[in-house]
Amino acid sequence: MGFKEELNRRKTFGIVSHPDAGKTTLTEKLLLFGGAIQVAGAVKSNKIKKSATSDFMEIERQRGISVATSVMAFEYKGLKINILDTPGHQDFAEDTYRTLTAVDSVIVVIDVAKGVETQTEKLVEVCRMRKTPIIVFINKLDREGLDGFDLLDEVESKLGLTVRPLSWPIGMGQRFQGVYSMYEKKLVLFRPHSKQDTDDTIEISDLSSPELEKHVGARAAQELRDEVTIIEEVYPTFNHQDYLDGNLSPVFFGSAVNNFGVRELLDCFVDIAPTPLPRVTEERPVRPDEDKFTGFVFKIHANMDPNHRDRIAFLRVCSGTFQRNTNYLHVRQGKNMKFANPTSFMAEKKTLVEEAYPGDVIGLYDSGNFKIGDTVTEGEVLHFKGIPSFSPEQFRYVNNANPLKAKQFNKGLEQLMDEGVAQLFTRETNNRKIIGTVGALQFDVIQYRMEHEYGAACTYEPVNLHKACWVSCDDKKALAEFMERRKRDLARDKHGNLVFLAESAWTLQMAQENHPEVQFHFKSEF
Repeated sequence: MGFKEELNRRKTFGIVSHPDAGKTTLTEKLLLFGGAIQVAGAVKSNKIKKSATSDFMEIERQRGISVATSVMAFEYKGLKINILDTPGHQDFAEDTYRTLTAVDSVIVVIDVAKGVETQTEKLVEVCRMRKTPIIVFINKLDREGLDGFDLLDEVESKLGLTVRPLSWPIGMGQRFQGVYSMYEKKLVLFRPHSKQDTDDTIEISDLSSPELEKHVGARAAQELRDEVTIIEEVYPTFNHQDYLDGNLSPVFFGSAVNNFGVRELLDCFVDIAPTPLPRVTEERPVRPDEDKFTGFVFKIHANMDPNHRDRIAFLRVCSGTFQRNTNYLHVRQGKNMKFANPTSFMAEKKTLVEEAYPGDVIGLYDSGNFKIGDTVTEGEVLHFKGIPSFSPEQFRYVNNANPLKAKQFNKGLEQLMDEGVAQLFTRETNNRKIIGTVGALQFDVIQYRMEHEYGAACTYEPVNLHKACWVSCDDKKALAEFMERRKRDLARDKHGNLVFLAESAWTLQMAQENHPEVQFHFKSEF
């Protein structure tokens, strides 16, 4: 198969939502349809020993939540589908924001009972800023929830999306009988307890057909006809280009845990979702069909396999063909590197890849060379844009609980901070280490992983800080004066950059007013 064909059969997307909307369950069912797994894992049930494929870290299995983005690839209808399942919890949002830079489209999962929740709003805002095509999947239809039209209104008003239902539920909760797919003109009947069968799909191209009553009863049939008429009159007709431009979002209804409505979603997705899209760099736009390979690192994961202490850099291929054992330029370090064992993923299961194409996500074994946002090319100097590192909002002093394990403690801290989900600051005055995170749950994850993956117990102490911001100044004299006057508020991040630790909003405001020559940055890319 040639390069063009390989390129056109790639679809790379992320699944995002508020915690507990059923995102990881949906990922499992998509993998099941793709034949990538034989049994879908229970995300929450302790009775079933198999846990979700995408929740591969021990702490994820214990808590029943995703704390790291996982990457999975499978084949479906001759296409190569790459799924990135992201954490929904707001404390891990930074990992999700970065992952959104590596996908070409997104499926947003919404719980029918809870409607649109705050975390979903934030994530969709990021997608809208980037004009990422969005499909909405309304989940848990086998439970009582909000009226379909009320939900659509909420999606439009809270998420700012223009929606178009491509499937519509027949009843809900106890009365849930199935969905009618307007995209395929098919009626799909619901069988509870995951006993779906291909025989449950009936082609009904004309809803006025008496065939409908036979399957769902007269009352439900009339309700469906009325509601579909309203949809046709009120909502815009589905236009593929509008979807690709991020201006129209198809909506599907189903129940992921019952394996219902997922195939309809997947079949439409493979039809309409974009193949790999161009990416913007500081120098120029990069098109996927260019001959020369380019890619960027959007995530680093320490200890994918705790037995081997390996660090993996996740690289999104943006153009050209990546080939094993070929010299490529690591742009930031300005040196050539060769990768002997790049891998493709099924969560933590890895297989060796000889070559990868635009849209693919590959893992590169990393001995400390990579940072998030690094670019790898065939020689051209490029810097991909839009991979953020946010100013933390929660801070704690971190201490080594066992002085005999200093080496493990330092190594563990260094490697976990390289993942980019938390940041380490060392005070200039006393060299005390402070961890800053976007959310409090990160501290538990770091403590757990330090102990279980590195054998180094750590303890925390509270520290009263409002904000950490990076500082820069062209005037050396003004910078020296600022550093002298504000010495007790200064620290260095793990790359040696100067950081101002503000105890309160007022402290930050006073520092900005008293030192107008100094710039304060709330992202580390400046």
